[in-house]
Amino acid sequence: MVLDLKALEGAKRSLDQGAVTPHYGPWRTDIIQLLNDALATELVCALRYKRHHFTAQGLASPKIAEEFLVHANEETEHADLLARRIVQLGGKPDFSPDSLTRRSHAAYDDSEDLTAMIRANLIAERVAIEAYSQMVALIGDKDSTTRRLIEDILSAEQAHAEELRDWLSA
Repeated sequence: MVLDLKALEGAKRSLDQGAVTPHYGPWRTDIIQLLNDALATELVCALRYKRHHFTAQGLASPKIAEEFLVHANEETEHADLLARRIVQLGGKPDFSPDSLTRRSHAAYDDSEDLTAMIRANLIAERVAIEAYSQMVALIGDKDSTTRRLIEDILSAEQAHAEELRDWLSA
């Protein structure tokens, strides 16, 4: 095993690119696109959870509504992490409201029934889990920092899905 000396020399140039070194090669743009789509997904999920937080009705609604707010805040944190990583890679995070739902992997939902809200959120979490799992495989060893970030978010989404599943079966 030997390090690529040409790439090490290349890392000494283009200082304006910060953490983006020759290692990122041709995948950087594709990874930024994946991250921007994930950003849209997290923002749509945060909005869906917030709507459900404010509109949940029923006997179990106060506790579940508070958890919806916790999930909304966690999805917002995920969005912030993704946006920060996009910038680190030299990209521009796309927060455009005009294209959020089109770029999102998960759907917005305006259900009024508490069970329907839980179900819609569980579906969205499962879609996010699938999308993030695929992203981990696609990124592989091309960008270990982004892969670890996605794996951390994936873990949180899995916890959300388990919690939502438990609420549906209660």
